[in-house]
Amino acid sequence: MNECYDLVIIGSGPAGLSAAIYARRARLHALVLEKEMISGGQVLTTEEVDNYPGLPGMNGFELGTKFREHADALGAVFAEDEVVKISRTKDVIEVEGREKSYKTKTVIIATGAMHRKLGVFGEEELAGMGVSYCATCDGAFFRKKTVAVVGGGDVAIEDAVFLSRMCEKVYLIHRRNELRGAKVLQERLFALENVEVIWDSVVEKIEGTEKVEGLCLKNVKSGQALHLAVNGVFIAVGIKPLSSAFEGVVEMENGYIRAGEDGKTSVPGIFAAGDVRTKALRQIITAAADGANAVTSVERYLNEKY
Repeated sequence: MNECYDLVIIGSGPAGLSAAIYARRARLHALVLEKEMISGGQVLTTEEVDNYPGLPGMNGFELGTKFREHADALGAVFAEDEVVKISRTKDVIEVEGREKSYKTKTVIIATGAMHRKLGVFGEEELAGMGVSYCATCDGAFFRKKTVAVVGGGDVAIEDAVFLSRMCEKVYLIHRRNELRGAKVLQERLFALENVEVIWDSVVEKIEGTEKVEGLCLKNVKSGQALHLAVNGVFIAVGIKPLSSAFEGVVEMENGYIRAGEDGKTSVPGIFAAGDVRTKALRQIITAAADGANAVTSVERYLNEKY
């Protein structure tokens, strides 16, 4: 309890592990707190990563493991604990975990975000085998195939437009009779010949054994059932940032911690990196970049203050 770190990194996904690597290179007295038993974050559940430079086709679990091995090789220190609260008193930040509390001069919040799920049969079982939450990550695997996108907001429409460029057929499934996305995006979508919108419908079941083979839909107005033969389904019903422990501490925007590329939040000494912060693109490579940028900001802050 008396030990005071230069930096505590909360989270061990790509942003947190990148921060750990840069913190060790900067010779900071740092600690990484991870909620799960295995480092890597969401990348661990990705069947194949095809857009990380230099490592095409890398298995997600293997990539996450390599990130951790790199941090371990440099001597990064890890502790398994779930952070429930952080508070600041004068020049010391106290990070309260379920196991113990930690004192530090700076904090990088890298807790990430999670995709909202449909909660239907087949979603968990076929994750990474045709069920995806990221069209830009996995779209290339479905070239010239038939896919479905579930959702009605900007992201769902953008995903459908993106997929239409490479897929033979794209279904957009929405539970209402009008889309919520921007009108300009809707106009672009409706102009596409290989995209079909299925209105007033929800997914009841995702079918398949070793890969996605089809969807069972239900019309919410008529109750009529519909079966679609598809090779993949992209779920775009929202993202939930894992930031509840920091509410009331730093400024947020729709649950995301308000922070720019430098990672600076509204509170001096507290930084944010990766999917938990406000940003346009949430990918492994941008999360890793965030970790590096945040540590650079931490170094600058410590040099100026201490």
